[in-house]
Amino acid sequence: MLSLLRASHFGPTFAVTLVSFLLAVSLWWEGPAFIIAFGVFLGQLLVGWSNDLNDYQDDLKHNRVNKPLVSGQLSAKKLKLAIKIVVPMALIFNLFGPLGLKGGSLYLFGVGMGVAYNFYFKATLFSPLPYALAFAALVSSIVISTDRTPPIWLITCGALLGVAAHFANVLKDIDQDLESKIKGLPQRLGKRASRIICASLLIGTTLILHSIVGNTPLLVIGLIAAAITSIAPNSVIFKSLIITVIIDLILLL
Repeated sequence: MLSLLRASHFGPTFAVTLVSFLLAVSLWWEGPAFIIAFGVFLGQLLVGWSNDLNDYQDDLKHNRVNKPLVSGQLSAKKLKLAIKIVVPMALIFNLFGPLGLKGGSLYLFGVGMGVAYNFYFKATLFSPLPYALAFAALVSSIVISTDRTPPIWLITCGALLGVAAHFANVLKDIDQDLESKIKGLPQRLGKRASRIICASLLIGTTLILHSIVGNTPLLVIGLIAAAITSIAPNSVIFKSLIITVIIDLILLL
């Protein structure tokens, strides 16, 4: 079980699940929020697992023993079986749970974008696109489930944070990706430009949120996070971005 969680990229998976829970609690209440978060968790498992399956040969090449498939803690056969079990569960919980058909379909579209990134967009000029659409779909799906129209500022912030997450997540592996001829937009632009873009997106998102709620702590945290992305080690940037997103959401709600 632990190896399956690790193969799902548990840190980002947990973060996305927590964000969905916090947003759902603010729009529903704890009961439906737990169901919504579980459905989101199932979808994120599929994104993470499909990523490890697709990257297996490249992970072997670069000896990424922190990946369960590479270390031998998990077999491809067991991972594929887990995917087959979770797919129908994800469909049921998202389409027939509190999200409803509209919200559930929109969230599953975002999951599809995550899987599409793993198998296609990752090595193309349009690599940020699935991240932007998936993050925007996540926040919008929860709002739509309450028969409300998602505000443009929320959709925009979701998309901007998605792209920032993409650039931050790729930074630590850019050199190895280039060796493997994986040339998404961050790899083409390089580390310095990717840092600048990530920081700029965080600043832009923070300013938009501040203009909506006028929250000074939120503004300060966002600007500090942007500064961190400019100077922190590559391995820390993505973690600091996720923490900032969660803190910003708490302050926003």
